[in-house]
Amino acid sequence: MIRKTLLPFLLALVSLVSLSAQAQPRGLPDFTGLVEQEGPAVVNISSTQHIHGSSLAQQLPFDEHDPAFELFHRFFHQLPGNPQQDFESKSLGSGFIISADGDILTNAHVVDGADEVMVKLTDKREFKAKVLGADKRTDIALIKIEASGLPVVKLGDPNKLKVGEWVVAIGSPFGFENSVTAGIVSAKGRLLPQENFVPFIQTDAAINPGNSGGPLFNMRGEVVGVNSQIYSRTGGYMGLAFAVPIDVAMEVQRQLKASGRVSRGRIGVVIQEVSRALADSFGLAKPTGALVNSVEKGGPADKAGVEPGDVILKFDGKTVNRSGDLPRIVGATKPGARVAMQIWRKNASRELKVNVGEIPEEKVVQRGGKTAKPAPKATANRLGLVLSELSAGQKRALNLGHGLVVEEIRSGVSDTDLRAGDIILALISKGAQIEAKSVEQFNKLLAQMDKSATITLLVRRGEIQTFITLKGIDEHK
Repeated sequence: MIRKTLLPFLLALVSLVSLSAQAQPRGLPDFTGLVEQEGPAVVNISSTQHIHGSSLAQQLPFDEHDPAFELFHRFFHQLPGNPQQDFESKSLGSGFIISADGDILTNAHVVDGADEVMVKLTDKREFKAKVLGADKRTDIALIKIEASGLPVVKLGDPNKLKVGEWVVAIGSPFGFENSVTAGIVSAKGRLLPQENFVPFIQTDAAINPGNSGGPLFNMRGEVVGVNSQIYSRTGGYMGLAFAVPIDVAMEVQRQLKASGRVSRGRIGVVIQEVSRALADSFGLAKPTGALVNSVEKGGPADKAGVEPGDVILKFDGKTVNRSGDLPRIVGATKPGARVAMQIWRKNASRELKVNVGEIPEEKVVQRGGKTAKPAPKATANRLGLVLSELSAGQKRALNLGHGLVVEEIRSGVSDTDLRAGDIILALISKGAQIEAKSVEQFNKLLAQMDKSATITLLVRRGEIQTFITLKGIDEHK
């Protein structure tokens, strides 16, 4: 009897506790333990460069967003009539200790051009550092201080990171030492313009000038990235920060420690992304791989038999899901290695062997060349394109054996990147690449194609070759 009386009461109590628990908001993570444990291995870095001569402002290694710019601005205005004065510029950054005997990782731009690099620990000790090497392509530098028994960070696996998980950054934004900020992983494998070798980790942790080179931690207290860049229109934090994955950074530091430089593979191709339309044109089941626009004559890919129009699907056993994967995979391959490369050509997969070359030291590439002189206009074809054939002189100047100049684009074609002045080199039909040798031949090829078909062209623009698709093919009127 007592049990029957208590049962409804107990059920109601359990239900009340359950509802109460559901009503409680989930608390934010506690970062205090992580910071106390890992913070001592994060260091502040200040680099000094001595600038001499009259063109003082032009020689500065920093821009208006750098914390050192304000110092220069005040100092420079005190010497308006004395441009020959020497100037000592200082920039600030962060880093973290990866070995107990003083190896430290930071960004290359933090120590670039520095005459002196000083490292300050959280216990206020200061050391003069030696730069063992720096790699501008990944923005990673390895420096060393003479010390022992130093606190060391733990390294994590950035491949296990999940978008949305919490991360913590520690550094010296605007010179405020050992500042801690937190956020989440916004994206992985982010490719940035002119950054072909780094699949960046994007976060919304507050990163500002001075955070450069500092560590990005996961919630287990492991370093998963090196804070390197921000996207900003003001010079300060706008919610878009990018970190170099720690596995990429550690491979760079391994080579820097061994030889002071980084060796990267190359095969000598220009590539582009495979869109859905391009995939259909080449007979691919889905848009994947890296589409080869042009092949360097005499380069490793050329010797291996790679042709413009090939789609590279795998390199050395690694899948190329998008074009941006290829430079990173090839770059990580040891120069001199002979590796297998899977390509897609004429609706079939095939394997080639390539001897990987080496990317030379960074240098300024001089560009040159002549622009094709327009020939007399021809009649517009069914695409609404007015084309003309290259003259013998134009072929010599452009080093081309064939091609059609786009003189004008009239109505009838839409959703295309084709421009007047482009040179059509070939048309892709049923996965095969057919050279465009004359206006008459090109127009006959068009006439044989279905009016609703998406047409893919191999086009040369300046010194670059690219594939362009044309949609909405109606008869030109």
